[in-house]
Amino acid sequence: MEKKVRVRFAPSPTGGLHLGGVRTALFNYLFAKQNNGTFILRVEDTDQNRFVAGAEEYIVSCLEWCGIMPDESPQLGGEFGPYRQSERKSSYKQYADQLIADGYAYYAFDTPEELDAKRKEAPNFLYGQATRMQMRNSLTLPQAEVQALLDQNTPYVVRIKMPEDEQVSFIDLIRGLVSFDTNLVDDKVLLKADGMPTYHLAVVADDKAMQITHAFRGEEWLPSAPIHILLWRYLGWEGQMPQWVHLPLILKPDGNGKLSKRDGDRLGFPVYAQSWKDPKTEDVTRGFKELGFMPEAFVNLLAMLGWNDGTDQEIFTLDELVERFSLDRVSKAGAKFDYEKAKWYNHEWIKRSPSERLLPFVKEAFEGESIPITDADMLLNVIGLVKDRCNLISDFPTQSGYFFVSPKEYDLAAVKPKWTPEKAAFFESYLPLIDSGSAIELEDKFKALAAEKGFKPGELMLPLRIMLVGGKFGPGVFDIAVLLGKTETVARIKHAVDAFNLN
Repeated sequence: MEKKVRVRFAPSPTGGLHLGGVRTALFNYLFAKQNNGTFILRVEDTDQNRFVAGAEEYIVSCLEWCGIMPDESPQLGGEFGPYRQSERKSSYKQYADQLIADGYAYYAFDTPEELDAKRKEAPNFLYGQATRMQMRNSLTLPQAEVQALLDQNTPYVVRIKMPEDEQVSFIDLIRGLVSFDTNLVDDKVLLKADGMPTYHLAVVADDKAMQITHAFRGEEWLPSAPIHILLWRYLGWEGQMPQWVHLPLILKPDGNGKLSKRDGDRLGFPVYAQSWKDPKTEDVTRGFKELGFMPEAFVNLLAMLGWNDGTDQEIFTLDELVERFSLDRVSKAGAKFDYEKAKWYNHEWIKRSPSERLLPFVKEAFEGESIPITDADMLLNVIGLVKDRCNLISDFPTQSGYFFVSPKEYDLAAVKPKWTPEKAAFFESYLPLIDSGSAIELEDKFKALAAEKGFKPGELMLPLRIMLVGGKFGPGVFDIAVLLGKTETVARIKHAVDAFNLN
């Protein structure tokens, strides 16, 4: 019987969640849901030096915003917990001890100072086959001395003993056959001096304990694969090893190297899912959410970074992604991140979303700009009128704030050169014709009066727009007037005519 699919997203709680990390979570989620499997969140917090308070809660919040919540996690629990590696600390030493007993690992007693001295002697120093016999470890010291050091609680780490002249090969579900020469891999630390495992030991032990069937992770972890495969073999678990899936990198816009937070800062776009506040420096790095992206659009654009379904379709709901996702359509090559394309996805989602779906996001954006919203129905109508003009949720206050707050200033430069007393008189004559009719009716009356007064309608439309909005933007001007209502439209025209005449 085929094993039930179990996948895990295993971030470290060290800061903001990079969009590459969210994509890894997304591909895990899609694969699990497509196969009626289980999606697990496991927090890899074994590096206590890099642990940041609040980062785990932030990760959970990001996944929740994206709509890709796990089935098992530190918050939800599950039968394979605990789901924080720090809470599994006691389970790892037995595996390190087993590896030492079987000759696959060894104690290393080298002090930080001794290692630094070696690195100064040899700038490209690697602790491995070529150097391990020159160091203070259980391979070079007499057994009695090793035991004495252990009895005295001398600090040590446990290192894997990489074999010589072997090829470690495995099938990656994206890349096919991948092989590594063990002579090029150093003896990585498995257990640190504080008793915490490194990623290498913990990921293998936890994947085994949690019965993970498919291990999705970024391409940058490929060099670690031979270590992990050997650990599965050395611990006697090779038959239970998950299938490997190394995802392509998300690249800088120019394609040269992996996209980093520094690149986002430099080029003016976010790389984190949500804003992250560093608890030490209190620096805030803005995320896609706060910049005005819809979660549906963010998930959609991430899915298309390195995957497509073989058609020209670009807009997918999460349910459609679950249905269409397949590993054979994931590219081996890295995917360039294009912020303009990201905004296009968001624009498409804003356009296609019902106003009711957009309402809570837009309301929050207005509140952020201190624009009071007292009429939710009015806002719904406004959203329907202007959403085609918005790339980001944060564009709504700019594109439609005038519906709720009268213009404080006018684009006088666009009006004054051609403003005449006759135009002022035209608008005075138009005021009594404004009623609570439709946009078409208001426009017909406007054009008829213009013809009567000897004006072309085009000469008067721009001044009317600026009277109602303040500038040269917005949807149809008579649609604006209808939404504002008769009283507000009349008041704004009167006020603007006075302002134009004064200036």
